[in-house]
Amino acid sequence: MTPADVETPATLVWAVRLLAAEAVALAVLAAYLIVLVLTADPESLAVAISLAVMTALGAAAVFLVARALAARSARARGPAIVVQLFLIASGGFLLQTGPAWAGIVAMLLGAGIAVLCLMPTTTRALGLD
Repeated sequence: MTPADVETPATLVWAVRLLAAEAVALAVLAAYLIVLVLTADPESLAVAISLAVMTALGAAAVFLVARALAARSARARGPAIVVQLFLIASGGFLLQTGPAWAGIVAMLLGAGIAVLCLMPTTTRALGLD
């Protein structure tokens, strides 16, 4: 039985949806950072531009991972989980320095998507069993 023969499970659908939402959130953050670049001090312009570019590249990468996972590429599951590990680490940083509620949300979202990617139904749909 090939992955295309298996009905798309809700776990995979929700993992893709949440990854796409992460990509949209990163794109919005990149747009905000671009606005900040336009108003940045000349001394910090290089750092501001590099941060905005890296955020935009991150949004594109997460979007591509979500798209590949939606197409049932088994090779996309690893990068999807790595993205969630970065999100969990960012949430831990926010717990220490920023708004604690945002850190908790980020950590729960990262853990939730990682679990969705590792569920047996998702594994079967990706042809990894």
